[in-house]
Amino acid sequence: MTPKKYTQEDLNNTLWAAADSSRSSVDGSIYKDYALAMLFFKYISDKSTKQLEEYKKRFGADKERIAQKMRNDRFYLPPKATFDYIYQSIEKDNIGEELNKALHAIEDNNKEKLGGVFSAIDFNSEATLGKIEQRNKMIRHLINDFAKIDFSDVEEDIIGEAYMYMIERFGADAGKKAGEFFTRRSVASLVARLADPQAGDRICDPAMGSAGLLLLAGEEVEKKGSKNYALYGQESTGSTYQLARMNVYLHGKDHARLEWGDTLNGPQLLENDKLMRFDVCVANPPFSLRKWGAESAESDKYKRFWRGVPPKDKGDFAFITHMVETAKPKKGKVVVIVPHGVLFRGGAEGKIREQFIRENIIDAVIGLPANLFSTTGIPVAILVIDRSREKGGINENKKDILFIEASKEFRSGKAQNHLDEVHIEKILATYRKRKEVEKFAM
Repeated sequence: MTPKKYTQEDLNNTLWAAADSSRSSVDGSIYKDYALAMLFFKYISDKSTKQLEEYKKRFGADKERIAQKMRNDRFYLPPKATFDYIYQSIEKDNIGEELNKALHAIEDNNKEKLGGVFSAIDFNSEATLGKIEQRNKMIRHLINDFAKIDFSDVEEDIIGEAYMYMIERFGADAGKKAGEFFTRRSVASLVARLADPQAGDRICDPAMGSAGLLLLAGEEVEKKGSKNYALYGQESTGSTYQLARMNVYLHGKDHARLEWGDTLNGPQLLENDKLMRFDVCVANPPFSLRKWGAESAESDKYKRFWRGVPPKDKGDFAFITHMVETAKPKKGKVVVIVPHGVLFRGGAEGKIREQFIRENIIDAVIGLPANLFSTTGIPVAILVIDRSREKGGINENKKDILFIEASKEFRSGKAQNHLDEVHIEKILATYRKRKEVEKFAM
């Protein structure tokens, strides 16, 4: 039977229907990890099965050669770790345990790429998924629904976009918990386009969530006709870090370097025991993070906080400072989403802000509408910092700071406001032209 050819919209809707119909009584913010893991499992299994059939056609009865070829493939799935095997075991009382064994076998046979990628989930957990009857019912629904979808001929750009669509849908349902794992697509797109990465760039998101913003920044390079760029990211929440890993693999970005850990207290993106430097840094860090590590900032091994230590109950400038310090001197660009307080608060934050102004690196401040995020109703801003404006950089003679007041650029929605393409284009055009626009830019 010929596999179905999916359009992007078809696949988005089909996957969401499959995931949503199996949800049962499991909390949505937890359930997403199971549904997205099942999607990833089914995808790599279908691709592996297709590859196996192709090798059988090429090498006939030479099982040893086929096995060797399979082991050298992108991902190797042992016979008892395929989706088809799990589907055949669906009526077993210990189906959750069987599924766990399959996922662990995949990790063990692909340690360099997939080691730990399923570690955040346990399909046999009574505490998370309920007693065995309820647990098995949900698992069987999930398996049956995904069994109807054949990923063998689905291209990476389509499956990658579908995965991001799923994350956004789960994010909309998760409400305030969503900020831990995703940035709304429209806002992320604006940030990526403002950053405008070029061919050959190193791109980093030090608070990457599920890596959606990071991948969109990479896509900006591909729009210019090049695939010559490198992606780097770090995430502190383990389950979200695993979502990010799946996301980059589904987008075919196997060489992205993603790290798990606290960026402020334990940065992992290092070279020769020093902070890596990037051409572009983008992020939507947690707003006003409490207990971010101020007490150890003065003795920071990497001397990031020489401009001053931000307040212990507001980590906004800690993230901003980290990004500036990891942007390449005289060249790197930082685009970061911040709460409005970053622009006005005094004390230590005011002094850090004044130092940025003295260094001439603040390029633009863009005020966005309120209620764009499910995590907060407050208006936010995008801060654009350009290190090419510092002394010795190619833009050192640029002295102005562009202010764009885009708080009225939105479409109203029932629960949230929406930033549409027309609003994004207006902001981008104004930023690029850097000309005064009455009641909008100065």
